[in-house]
Amino acid sequence: MARVLIVDDDAALRAGIAETLGDLGHVAEQVGDGAAALDRLAQGGVDAVLLDLRMPGMDGLSVLRALRERGAMPPVAVLTAVPTAANTIEAMRLGAVDHVAKPIGRAALGELLERMLPGGAALATAAVADASDALVGNSAAMREVQKAVGMLADSEVTVMITGETGSGKEVVARAIHRHGRRAAKPFVAVNCAAIPAGLLESQLFGHVRGAFTGAVGEALGSFREAHRGTLFLDEIGDMDLAMQAKLLRVLQERVVVPVGGKEVPVDVRILAATHHDLAAMVRDGKFREDLYWRLGVVPVRLPALRERLADIVPLAEHFLTLAAASGAARALSAEAAARLLRHRWPGNVRELRNAMERVAALARRAVVAVEDLAFLGDGDGAVADAGAEDMLAGTLPEAVARLEAAMIRRALARSGGNRAEAARLLGIHRQLLYEKLRQHRLEVSDIRTDPVGKDDGSASSVAKDVE
Repeated sequence: MARVLIVDDDAALRAGIAETLGDLGHVAEQVGDGAAALDRLAQGGVDAVLLDLRMPGMDGLSVLRALRERGAMPPVAVLTAVPTAANTIEAMRLGAVDHVAKPIGRAALGELLERMLPGGAALATAAVADASDALVGNSAAMREVQKAVGMLADSEVTVMITGETGSGKEVVARAIHRHGRRAAKPFVAVNCAAIPAGLLESQLFGHVRGAFTGAVGEALGSFREAHRGTLFLDEIGDMDLAMQAKLLRVLQERVVVPVGGKEVPVDVRILAATHHDLAAMVRDGKFREDLYWRLGVVPVRLPALRERLADIVPLAEHFLTLAAASGAARALSAEAAARLLRHRWPGNVRELRNAMERVAALARRAVVAVEDLAFLGDGDGAVADAGAEDMLAGTLPEAVARLEAAMIRRALARSGGNRAEAARLLGIHRQLLYEKLRQHRLEVSDIRTDPVGKDDGSASSVAKDVE
């Protein structure tokens, strides 16, 4: 049994959560604002806090900052009806255990408390990002990477970011730097695959004048350029073994030796990324095992864009706005949005951004039509051509709602009616699935289930079931 403090200005919501906590065997206390929460927490005896983000007066983030300044606080989970990348990252950076969307169901609340209370399971981290300098999207995978960025930002640990080419690995690295204590210092990115092996040492460690033919002056090198900041080593898997050995020494000794020069101390946080399977490369003798463990203290994997359909349309409209010469917002028609969902995006977020820049340059309409996307080809993803007229009729929100309902039906059919498994297939939190079931008035009992079916609820299988 735990004593849980509920901090929310919505009395009805507080009462509902308190009742659920009682059913789960815990004792609930309630306060309606941030100042009252700080007064109660100063008295001690609270095991966990459920903290609303948006409240009049002192908001949830201000409460977290105040608790952090005190130097000790119980586990805090932030609840919000409007999650954004910024508030998720900041909440996690300030020490929140989790940042979850309201409303939260009984099972989800129980699982949350298991993670918050002593002996609870650790938070899992995944990742995903866009190709601009902001984290855009609200899929379950996106929320998890935002949480990871917040938790890692103020740390000094080395992070290994993996994912397919174009999935946004550098964006995550920049977000970790931008939200951390080194943000005011340089962020230096080096693509190890783009620099010939013979020049990479000079690029990273620098050289002195006359060190080799053509060295007419001194070069600091990326490590010294990033001093007191962050060095991002992209495509680290393409570095040859000899250079790996030299990099390992720098990481261990925290000194660099410029070509032809003497040791120079450096203070740099290292973030690395690769699209290769480094573990397999270690087994094949193509990557040093000691460097592998040194770089991969915290691994973060970015799913491919095709694995997170919910982020495609928001990302596309974000890129359209960025690419518009006037900076004015651009919109997608329902047909254009569905066409983007059909595409497999082998080039991931980078391909999506390039496509939207092309549309912004060539299409002069305020609303992008499906014919503006003819260069994408026929497509083979989430929305089938058969029955497309019915699916795409109406406004964009109406079309997206029909697509959403179809995907939920498909996932429930595949999972045999198991809502937890359906939520996993859809890549969303279970409580969000419950809310969507209510929103679309879907009953699991009315859906034909096929737990041994061959389709998996993914974009390609949903294509066969959208009508």
